Amino acid sequence: MRPKLLTMEEAADLLNVSASQMYALLRRGEIRAFQLGGRGQWRIDPPDLDAYIEESKQRTAAELHVMD
Repeated sequence: MRPKLLTMEEAADLLNVSASQMYALLRRGEIRAFQLGGRGQWRIDPPDLDAYIEESKQRTAAELHVMD
């Protein structure tokens, strides 16, 4: 069964960031998302949010390693 697509607000809540921070991440292309419908509502596939989290962890670890 396919997981439910997340709204921008749901994804922001999961990341514990504001809606405006989430929107900035989407607009910069840091989180893979798409717009649908005539009103252009954003949707995020949960595996794409998971991928963003993992990439962020790896980027942070690499930056910390460089600082050693």
